[in-house]
Amino acid sequence: MTDPQVALMMLGLFIIFVFLGFPIAFTLMAMGIGFGYYAYFDADRQWRAFNRLDETASNWESWSLWFEGFYNNRIFDLFINQTFTVMSNEVLTAVPLFLFMGYIVERSNIVDRLFNTLNIASKNIPGSMGVAALITCALFATATGIVGAVVTLMGLLALPAMLKARYNTSFASGIICAGGTLGILIPPSIMLIVYAAATNVSIVRLYAAALFPGLTLVGLYLLYIIGRSVLQPSSAPRPGPDEVPDVPKSKLLLMVLTSFLPLAFLILAVLGSILFGLATPTEAASIGALGGIALAFIYRAMSWQRMRESVYLTVRTTAMVCWLFVGSYTFSAVFSYLGGEHVISEFVQSLDLSPIMFLILAQLIIFLLGWPLEWSEIIIIFVPIFLPLLAIFDIDPLFFGILVALNLQTSFLTPPMAMSAYYLKGIAPPEVRLTQIFAGVMPFLFCVIVSMVLMYVFPQIVFYLPELFYGS
Repeated sequence: MTDPQVALMMLGLFIIFVFLGFPIAFTLMAMGIGFGYYAYFDADRQWRAFNRLDETASNWESWSLWFEGFYNNRIFDLFINQTFTVMSNEVLTAVPLFLFMGYIVERSNIVDRLFNTLNIASKNIPGSMGVAALITCALFATATGIVGAVVTLMGLLALPAMLKARYNTSFASGIICAGGTLGILIPPSIMLIVYAAATNVSIVRLYAAALFPGLTLVGLYLLYIIGRSVLQPSSAPRPGPDEVPDVPKSKLLLMVLTSFLPLAFLILAVLGSILFGLATPTEAASIGALGGIALAFIYRAMSWQRMRESVYLTVRTTAMVCWLFVGSYTFSAVFSYLGGEHVISEFVQSLDLSPIMFLILAQLIIFLLGWPLEWSEIIIIFVPIFLPLLAIFDIDPLFFGILVALNLQTSFLTPPMAMSAYYLKGIAPPEVRLTQIFAGVMPFLFCVIVSMVLMYVFPQIVFYLPELFYGS
Protein backbone atom coordinates (compact mmCIF):
# COMPACT_ATOMS: atom_id res chain seq x y z
CA MET A 1 0.00 0.00 0.00
CA THR A 2 1.43 3.38 -1.02
CA ASP A 3 1.61 6.38 1.31
CA PRO A 4 -1.23 8.28 -0.46
CA GLN A 5 -3.44 5.21 -0.12
CA VAL A 6 -2.60 5.07 3.59
CA ALA A 7 -3.57 8.76 3.86
CA LEU A 8 -6.95 8.12 2.24
CA MET A 9 -7.49 5.12 4.54
CA MET A 10 -6.64 7.42 7.47
CA LEU A 11 -9.30 9.92 6.37
CA GLY A 12 -11.87 7.17 5.79
CA LEU A 13 -11.28 5.59 9.20
CA PHE A 14 -11.61 8.99 10.87
CA ILE A 15 -15.02 9.56 9.25
CA ILE A 16 -16.14 6.07 10.33
CA PHE A 17 -15.05 6.66 13.93
CA VAL A 18 -16.85 10.01 13.99
CA PHE A 19 -20.09 8.39 12.85
CA LEU A 20 -19.62 5.72 15.52
CA GLY A 21 -19.67 8.50 18.12
CA PHE A 22 -16.04 8.67 19.25
CA PRO A 23 -14.92 12.06 20.66
CA ILE A 24 -13.65 14.00 17.66
CA ALA A 25 -10.69 15.80 19.26
CA PHE A 26 -9.22 12.63 20.77
CA THR A 27 -9.96 10.63 17.63
CA LEU A 28 -7.97 13.16 15.61
CA MET A 29 -5.06 12.97 18.02
CA ALA A 30 -5.10 9.17 18.14
CA MET A 31 -5.32 8.86 14.35
CA GLY A 32 -2.60 11.47 13.86
CA ILE A 33 -0.20 9.83 16.29
CA GLY A 34 -1.00 6.30 15.13
CA PHE A 35 -0.57 6.93 11.41
CA GLY A 36 2.19 9.44 12.12
CA TYR A 37 4.22 6.73 13.81
CA TYR A 38 4.08 4.83 10.53
CA ALA A 39 4.70 7.94 8.41
CA TYR A 40 7.76 9.12 10.36
CA PHE A 41 9.12 5.67 11.17
CA ASP A 42 12.91 5.64 10.66
CA ALA A 43 14.17 2.05 10.60
CA ASP A 44 17.82 3.09 10.96
CA ARG A 45 17.17 5.19 14.05
CA GLN A 46 15.06 2.43 15.59
CA TRP A 47 17.70 -0.20 14.83
CA ARG A 48 20.46 1.93 16.38
CA ALA A 49 18.42 2.25 19.57
CA PHE A 50 17.52 -1.44 19.76
CA ASN A 51 21.05 -2.49 18.84
CA ARG A 52 22.36 -0.98 22.05
CA LEU A 53 20.69 -3.80 23.98
CA ASP A 54 23.09 -6.55 25.06
CA GLU A 55 22.99 -9.51 27.35
CA THR A 56 24.97 -7.76 30.10
CA ALA A 57 22.47 -4.91 30.49
CA SER A 58 20.23 -4.96 33.53
CA ASN A 59 16.48 -5.33 33.17
CA TRP A 60 15.98 -1.62 33.94
CA GLU A 61 18.57 -0.61 31.33
CA SER A 62 17.02 -2.98 28.81
CA TRP A 63 13.56 -1.55 29.34
CA SER A 64 14.91 2.01 29.18
CA LEU A 65 16.64 1.30 25.87
CA TRP A 66 13.54 -0.45 24.55
CA PHE A 67 11.35 2.57 25.36
CA GLU A 68 13.96 4.86 23.86
CA GLY A 69 13.72 2.89 20.64
CA PHE A 70 9.92 2.95 20.70
CA TYR A 71 9.63 6.70 21.33
CA ASN A 72 12.45 7.57 18.96
CA ASN A 73 9.92 8.83 16.39
CA ARG A 74 9.34 12.38 15.15
CA ILE A 75 5.55 12.15 15.53
CA PHE A 76 5.89 12.77 19.26
CA ASP A 77 7.98 15.89 18.63
CA LEU A 78 5.37 17.02 16.09
CA PHE A 79 2.51 16.48 18.55
CA ILE A 80 4.25 18.48 21.29
CA ASN A 81 5.13 21.30 18.90
CA GLN A 82 1.58 21.47 17.56
CA THR A 83 0.19 21.62 21.09
CA PHE A 84 2.53 24.47 21.97
CA THR A 85 1.65 26.28 18.72
CA VAL A 86 -2.07 26.15 19.47
CA MET A 87 -1.74 27.19 23.09
CA SER A 88 0.45 30.18 22.17
CA ASN A 89 -1.72 31.32 19.24
CA GLU A 90 -2.56 34.99 19.82
CA VAL A 91 -5.67 34.86 17.62
CA LEU A 92 -7.22 32.11 19.74
CA THR A 93 -6.72 34.19 22.90
CA ALA A 94 -9.84 36.12 21.92
CA VAL A 95 -11.99 32.96 22.01
CA PRO A 96 -12.28 32.54 25.82
CA LEU A 97 -12.79 36.29 26.26
CA PHE A 98 -15.66 36.46 23.77
CA LEU A 99 -17.12 33.28 25.25
CA PHE A 100 -16.96 34.75 28.73
CA MET A 101 -18.65 37.93 27.48
CA GLY A 102 -21.41 35.81 25.96
CA TYR A 103 -22.04 33.69 29.04
CA ILE A 104 -22.11 36.79 31.28
CA VAL A 105 -24.55 38.61 28.94
CA GLU A 106 -26.71 35.49 28.85
CA ARG A 107 -27.06 35.68 32.64
CA SER A 108 -27.58 39.44 32.89
CA ASN A 109 -31.41 39.27 32.51
CA ILE A 110 -31.29 41.74 29.61
CA VAL A 111 -32.98 39.57 26.97
CA ASP A 112 -36.47 39.63 28.45
CA ARG A 113 -36.36 43.43 28.75
CA LEU A 114 -35.06 43.72 25.19
CA PHE A 115 -37.79 41.47 23.75
CA ASN A 116 -40.60 43.29 25.59
CA THR A 117 -39.27 46.69 24.49
CA LEU A 118 -38.94 45.69 20.83
CA ASN A 119 -42.36 44.02 20.91
CA ILE A 120 -43.98 47.28 22.07
CA ALA A 121 -41.91 49.46 19.71
CA SER A 122 -42.80 47.38 16.62
CA LYS A 123 -46.47 46.70 17.38
CA ASN A 124 -47.67 48.53 14.25
CA ILE A 125 -45.48 46.39 11.94
CA PRO A 126 -47.02 43.20 10.46
CA GLY A 127 -45.73 40.23 12.41
CA SER A 128 -44.48 42.57 15.12
CA MET A 129 -43.81 39.88 17.70
CA GLY A 130 -41.87 37.81 15.15
CA VAL A 131 -39.87 40.88 14.13
CA ALA A 132 -39.12 41.63 17.78
CA ALA A 133 -38.09 38.01 18.39
CA LEU A 134 -35.76 37.95 15.39
CA ILE A 135 -34.05 41.26 16.22
CA THR A 136 -33.65 40.12 19.84
CA CYS A 137 -32.17 36.83 18.63
CA ALA A 138 -29.80 38.68 16.29
CA LEU A 139 -28.54 41.03 19.00
CA PHE A 140 -28.28 38.32 21.64
CA ALA A 141 -26.64 35.85 19.23
CA THR A 142 -24.15 38.50 18.16
CA ALA A 143 -23.27 39.24 21.79
CA THR A 144 -22.92 35.59 22.80
CA GLY A 145 -22.11 33.57 19.66
CA ILE A 146 -23.53 30.49 21.42
CA VAL A 147 -26.35 28.99 19.37
CA GLY A 148 -27.71 26.64 22.03
CA ALA A 149 -27.92 29.39 24.65
CA VAL A 150 -29.75 31.81 22.34
CA VAL A 151 -32.28 29.28 21.04
CA THR A 152 -32.95 27.91 24.52
CA LEU A 153 -33.37 31.27 26.22
CA MET A 154 -35.47 32.75 23.42
CA GLY A 155 -37.52 29.56 23.29
CA LEU A 156 -38.35 29.99 26.96
CA LEU A 157 -39.06 33.70 26.58
CA ALA A 158 -40.51 34.40 23.12
CA LEU A 159 -42.07 31.11 21.98
CA PRO A 160 -44.78 30.96 24.69
CA ALA A 161 -45.59 34.63 24.07
CA MET A 162 -45.99 34.07 20.31
CA LEU A 163 -48.07 30.94 20.81
CA LYS A 164 -50.28 32.84 23.25
CA ALA A 165 -50.67 35.55 20.58
CA ARG A 166 -52.01 32.79 18.23
CA TYR A 167 -48.93 32.68 15.98
CA ASN A 168 -48.60 29.66 13.74
CA THR A 169 -46.50 27.12 15.67
CA SER A 170 -44.15 26.33 12.77
CA PHE A 171 -43.72 30.01 11.93
CA ALA A 172 -42.86 30.98 15.50
CA SER A 173 -40.46 28.05 15.91
CA GLY A 174 -38.65 28.82 12.67
CA ILE A 175 -38.07 32.45 13.68
CA ILE A 176 -36.36 31.45 16.92
CA CYS A 177 -34.28 28.64 15.37
CA ALA A 178 -33.08 30.81 12.49
CA GLY A 179 -32.42 33.88 14.62
CA GLY A 180 -30.41 31.86 17.12
CA THR A 181 -27.82 30.84 14.53
CA LEU A 182 -26.93 34.37 13.40
CA GLY A 183 -24.16 34.70 15.98
CA ILE A 184 -21.84 32.39 14.06
CA LEU A 185 -21.90 34.83 11.11
CA ILE A 186 -22.38 38.38 12.42
CA PRO A 187 -19.23 39.84 14.04
CA PRO A 188 -17.82 39.59 16.61
CA SER A 189 -18.19 35.90 15.72
CA ILE A 190 -16.22 33.15 17.45
CA MET A 191 -16.54 31.02 14.32
CA LEU A 192 -14.69 33.65 12.28
CA ILE A 193 -11.90 33.73 14.89
CA VAL A 194 -11.53 29.95 14.56
CA TYR A 195 -11.53 30.24 10.75
CA ALA A 196 -8.85 32.95 10.93
CA ALA A 197 -6.69 30.77 13.17
CA ALA A 198 -7.13 27.75 10.89
CA THR A 199 -6.42 29.61 7.64
CA ASN A 200 -4.16 32.56 8.62
CA VAL A 201 -6.68 35.01 7.13
CA SER A 202 -6.81 38.39 8.89
CA ILE A 203 -9.55 38.32 11.51
CA VAL A 204 -10.03 42.08 11.11
CA ARG A 205 -10.72 41.73 7.39
CA LEU A 206 -13.00 38.76 8.08
CA TYR A 207 -15.07 40.82 10.51
CA ALA A 208 -15.36 43.64 7.98
CA ALA A 209 -16.28 41.19 5.21
CA ALA A 210 -18.95 39.42 7.29
CA LEU A 211 -20.86 42.55 8.31
CA PHE A 212 -22.87 43.17 5.12
CA PRO A 213 -23.60 39.45 4.45
CA GLY A 214 -24.85 39.13 8.03
CA LEU A 215 -27.10 42.16 7.70
CA THR A 216 -28.27 40.88 4.31
CA LEU A 217 -29.34 37.59 5.86
CA VAL A 218 -31.13 39.38 8.70
CA GLY A 219 -32.88 41.56 6.09
CA LEU A 220 -34.04 38.48 4.16
CA TYR A 221 -35.35 36.92 7.37
CA LEU A 222 -37.26 40.11 8.23
CA LEU A 223 -38.60 40.36 4.67
CA TYR A 224 -39.93 36.81 4.92
CA ILE A 225 -41.50 37.41 8.36
CA ILE A 226 -43.23 40.64 7.34
CA GLY A 227 -44.21 39.30 3.90
CA ARG A 228 -45.80 36.16 5.29
CA SER A 229 -47.57 38.19 7.98
CA VAL A 230 -49.10 40.38 5.24
CA LEU A 231 -49.99 37.57 2.84
CA GLN A 232 -51.13 35.12 5.53
CA PRO A 233 -52.43 37.18 8.48
CA SER A 234 -53.64 34.08 10.32
CA SER A 235 -50.03 32.93 10.84
CA ALA A 236 -49.17 36.15 12.74
CA PRO A 237 -52.27 37.95 14.03
CA ARG A 238 -51.94 41.59 14.97
CA PRO A 239 -51.74 42.05 18.74
CA GLY A 240 -54.75 43.40 20.59
CA PRO A 241 -54.65 46.25 23.12
CA ASP A 242 -54.67 43.74 25.98
CA GLU A 243 -51.64 41.87 24.56
CA VAL A 244 -49.34 44.82 23.82
CA PRO A 245 -50.13 47.85 25.98
CA ASP A 246 -49.97 51.41 24.74
CA VAL A 247 -46.92 53.06 26.25
CA PRO A 248 -46.23 56.79 26.20
CA LYS A 249 -43.36 57.78 23.94
CA SER A 250 -41.31 59.08 26.85
CA LYS A 251 -41.60 55.76 28.68
CA LEU A 252 -40.88 53.80 25.49
CA LEU A 253 -37.76 55.89 24.95
CA LEU A 254 -36.64 55.12 28.49
CA MET A 255 -37.27 51.40 27.90
CA VAL A 256 -35.14 51.52 24.75
CA LEU A 257 -32.37 53.39 26.56
CA THR A 258 -32.29 50.82 29.36
CA SER A 259 -32.64 47.61 27.33
CA PHE A 260 -31.71 47.97 23.67
CA LEU A 261 -29.04 50.64 23.88
CA PRO A 262 -26.66 49.04 26.44
CA LEU A 263 -26.35 45.75 24.56
CA ALA A 264 -26.15 47.46 21.17
CA PHE A 265 -23.50 49.85 22.51
CA LEU A 266 -21.45 46.94 23.88
CA ILE A 267 -21.54 45.12 20.52
CA LEU A 268 -20.76 48.26 18.50
CA ALA A 269 -17.94 49.26 20.88
CA VAL A 270 -16.28 45.85 20.55
CA LEU A 271 -16.78 45.60 16.79
CA GLY A 272 -15.95 49.25 16.06
CA SER A 273 -12.72 49.17 18.04
CA ILE A 274 -11.62 46.17 15.93
CA LEU A 275 -12.69 47.50 12.53
CA PHE A 276 -11.22 50.97 13.06
CA GLY A 277 -7.93 49.62 14.36
CA LEU A 278 -8.33 51.00 17.87
CA ALA A 279 -7.79 47.59 19.43
CA THR A 280 -6.80 44.06 18.47
CA PRO A 281 -9.52 41.39 18.62
CA THR A 282 -8.06 40.13 21.89
CA GLU A 283 -8.05 43.61 23.43
CA ALA A 284 -11.58 44.28 22.19
CA ALA A 285 -12.72 40.94 23.60
CA SER A 286 -11.25 41.92 26.96
CA ILE A 287 -13.25 45.15 26.91
CA GLY A 288 -16.33 43.17 25.88
CA ALA A 289 -15.91 40.77 28.81
CA LEU A 290 -15.50 43.70 31.19
CA GLY A 291 -18.55 45.37 29.64
CA GLY A 292 -20.57 42.17 30.08
CA ILE A 293 -19.67 42.11 33.79
CA ALA A 294 -20.65 45.79 34.06
CA LEU A 295 -24.04 45.09 32.42
CA ALA A 296 -24.66 42.23 34.82
CA PHE A 297 -23.96 44.52 37.77
CA ILE A 298 -26.12 47.32 36.34
CA TYR A 299 -29.05 44.95 35.91
CA ARG A 300 -28.40 43.49 39.37
CA ALA A 301 -27.95 40.03 37.90
CA MET A 302 -24.38 39.38 38.99
CA SER A 303 -23.82 36.77 41.68
CA TRP A 304 -20.97 34.51 42.67
CA GLN A 305 -22.86 31.47 41.34
CA ARG A 306 -23.41 33.06 37.92
CA MET A 307 -19.80 34.18 37.70
CA ARG A 308 -18.65 30.70 38.59
CA GLU A 309 -20.92 29.11 35.97
CA SER A 310 -19.68 31.55 33.31
CA VAL A 311 -16.03 30.82 34.06
CA TYR A 312 -16.61 27.06 34.07
CA LEU A 313 -18.49 27.08 30.75
CA THR A 314 -15.85 29.35 29.21
CA VAL A 315 -13.00 27.06 30.25
CA ARG A 316 -14.83 23.94 29.07
CA THR A 317 -15.68 25.33 25.63
CA THR A 318 -12.22 26.86 25.15
CA ALA A 319 -10.53 23.58 26.04
CA MET A 320 -12.70 21.78 23.48
CA VAL A 321 -11.74 24.25 20.73
CA CYS A 322 -8.02 24.16 21.59
CA TRP A 323 -7.82 20.36 21.68
CA LEU A 324 -9.70 20.22 18.39
CA PHE A 325 -6.98 22.44 16.94
CA VAL A 326 -4.22 20.26 18.39
CA GLY A 327 -5.79 17.12 16.96
CA SER A 328 -6.54 18.75 13.62
CA TYR A 329 -3.02 20.18 13.20
CA THR A 330 -1.47 16.79 13.99
CA PHE A 331 -3.88 14.91 11.73
CA SER A 332 -3.43 17.40 8.86
CA ALA A 333 0.37 17.34 9.12
CA VAL A 334 0.48 13.55 8.85
CA PHE A 335 -2.21 13.47 6.15
CA SER A 336 -0.23 15.98 4.07
CA TYR A 337 3.10 14.21 4.70
CA LEU A 338 1.63 10.96 3.40
CA GLY A 339 0.48 12.74 0.23
CA GLY A 340 -3.26 12.86 0.93
CA GLU A 341 -3.67 16.54 0.03
CA HIS A 342 -1.81 15.96 -3.24
CA VAL A 343 -4.18 13.12 -4.17
CA ILE A 344 -7.25 15.25 -3.43
CA SER A 345 -5.78 18.18 -5.37
CA GLU A 346 -5.06 16.00 -8.42
CA PHE A 347 -8.54 14.47 -8.27
CA VAL A 348 -10.28 17.85 -8.11
CA GLN A 349 -8.14 19.21 -10.97
CA SER A 350 -8.95 16.15 -13.07
CA LEU A 351 -12.64 17.05 -12.85
CA ASP A 352 -11.89 20.16 -14.93
CA LEU A 353 -14.19 22.38 -12.86
CA SER A 354 -14.70 26.08 -13.30
CA PRO A 355 -14.22 28.29 -10.20
CA ILE A 356 -17.98 28.63 -9.74
CA MET A 357 -18.47 24.86 -10.05
CA PHE A 358 -15.71 24.26 -7.50
CA LEU A 359 -17.33 26.70 -5.07
CA ILE A 360 -20.69 24.98 -5.46
CA LEU A 361 -19.11 21.55 -4.95
CA ALA A 362 -17.19 22.71 -1.87
CA GLN A 363 -20.26 24.34 -0.34
CA LEU A 364 -22.33 21.22 -1.05
CA ILE A 365 -19.76 19.06 0.77
CA ILE A 366 -19.72 21.47 3.74
CA PHE A 367 -23.54 21.49 3.72
CA LEU A 368 -23.58 17.67 3.96
CA LEU A 369 -20.90 17.68 6.67
CA GLY A 370 -23.13 20.02 8.67
CA TRP A 371 -25.57 17.18 9.34
CA PRO A 372 -23.34 15.02 11.58
CA LEU A 373 -20.76 17.64 12.65
CA GLU A 374 -20.69 20.94 14.54
CA TRP A 375 -19.32 24.07 12.85
CA SER A 376 -16.14 23.90 14.94
CA GLU A 377 -15.20 20.45 13.60
CA ILE A 378 -15.96 21.49 10.02
CA ILE A 379 -13.84 24.66 10.24
CA ILE A 380 -10.90 23.08 12.03
CA ILE A 381 -10.78 19.71 10.25
CA PHE A 382 -12.26 19.92 6.77
CA VAL A 383 -11.90 23.53 5.65
CA PRO A 384 -8.05 23.27 5.63
CA ILE A 385 -8.41 20.46 3.07
CA PHE A 386 -10.01 22.95 0.65
CA LEU A 387 -7.49 25.74 1.27
CA PRO A 388 -4.70 24.48 -1.06
CA LEU A 389 -7.29 24.25 -3.84
CA LEU A 390 -8.38 27.88 -3.58
CA ALA A 391 -5.22 29.18 -5.25
CA ILE A 392 -5.74 26.75 -8.14
CA PHE A 393 -9.19 28.23 -8.83
CA ASP A 394 -8.14 31.80 -7.97
CA ILE A 395 -10.60 32.10 -5.09
CA ASP A 396 -9.94 34.50 -2.24
CA PRO A 397 -9.86 32.68 1.15
CA LEU A 398 -11.70 35.68 2.60
CA PHE A 399 -14.61 35.20 0.21
CA PHE A 400 -14.55 31.45 0.78
CA GLY A 401 -14.69 31.95 4.55
CA ILE A 402 -17.78 34.16 4.38
CA LEU A 403 -19.53 31.64 2.14
CA VAL A 404 -18.66 28.90 4.63
CA ALA A 405 -20.03 31.03 7.50
CA LEU A 406 -23.28 31.49 5.58
CA ASN A 407 -23.41 27.83 4.70
CA LEU A 408 -22.91 26.75 8.31
CA GLN A 409 -26.20 28.44 9.22
CA THR A 410 -27.75 25.44 7.51
CA SER A 411 -25.90 22.94 9.73
CA PHE A 412 -28.16 24.06 12.61
CA LEU A 413 -31.34 24.23 10.53
CA THR A 414 -31.33 21.26 8.16
CA PRO A 415 -33.37 18.18 9.14
CA PRO A 416 -32.82 15.52 10.31
CA MET A 417 -29.79 16.79 12.33
CA ALA A 418 -30.96 20.39 12.88
CA MET A 419 -29.50 21.11 16.32
CA SER A 420 -31.43 24.38 16.67
CA ALA A 421 -34.66 22.42 16.30
CA TYR A 422 -33.60 19.95 18.99
CA TYR A 423 -32.54 22.77 21.32
CA LEU A 424 -35.98 24.34 20.89
CA LYS A 425 -37.87 21.07 21.21
CA GLY A 426 -36.14 20.40 24.52
CA ILE A 427 -37.74 23.44 26.18
CA ALA A 428 -40.88 23.95 24.04
CA PRO A 429 -44.40 23.15 25.31
CA PRO A 430 -45.32 19.47 24.84
CA GLU A 431 -47.83 20.24 22.07
CA VAL A 432 -45.06 21.62 19.82
CA ARG A 433 -43.95 18.73 17.63
CA LEU A 434 -40.49 18.33 16.12
CA THR A 435 -42.00 18.03 12.63
CA GLN A 436 -43.61 21.46 13.11
CA ILE A 437 -40.24 22.96 14.03
CA PHE A 438 -38.62 21.34 10.98
CA ALA A 439 -41.37 22.76 8.76
CA GLY A 440 -40.83 26.20 10.26
CA VAL A 441 -37.10 26.37 9.51
CA MET A 442 -37.37 25.37 5.83
CA PRO A 443 -38.26 28.88 4.51
CA PHE A 444 -35.31 30.30 6.44
CA LEU A 445 -33.06 27.73 4.78
CA PHE A 446 -34.25 29.13 1.46
CA CYS A 447 -33.26 32.62 2.69
CA VAL A 448 -29.75 31.34 3.45
CA ILE A 449 -29.45 29.89 -0.06
CA VAL A 450 -30.66 33.20 -1.56
CA SER A 451 -28.05 35.09 0.46
CA MET A 452 -25.29 32.76 -0.79
CA VAL A 453 -26.44 33.29 -4.40
CA LEU A 454 -26.28 37.05 -3.80
CA MET A 455 -22.67 36.65 -2.58
CA TYR A 456 -21.84 34.74 -5.77
CA VAL A 457 -23.50 37.31 -8.04
CA PHE A 458 -22.44 40.44 -6.13
CA PRO A 459 -19.09 39.64 -4.46
CA GLN A 460 -18.68 43.31 -3.49
CA ILE A 461 -21.12 42.60 -0.67
CA VAL A 462 -18.18 40.74 0.87
CA PHE A 463 -15.26 42.84 -0.37
CA TYR A 464 -16.58 46.40 -0.08
CA LEU A 465 -15.88 47.05 3.60
CA PRO A 466 -12.47 45.29 3.76
CA GLU A 467 -11.30 47.24 0.69
CA LEU A 468 -12.75 50.48 2.04
CA PHE A 469 -11.07 50.15 5.45
CA TYR A 470 -7.86 48.28 4.62
CA GLY A 471 -7.33 48.47 0.85
CA SER A 472 -7.22 45.65 -1.68
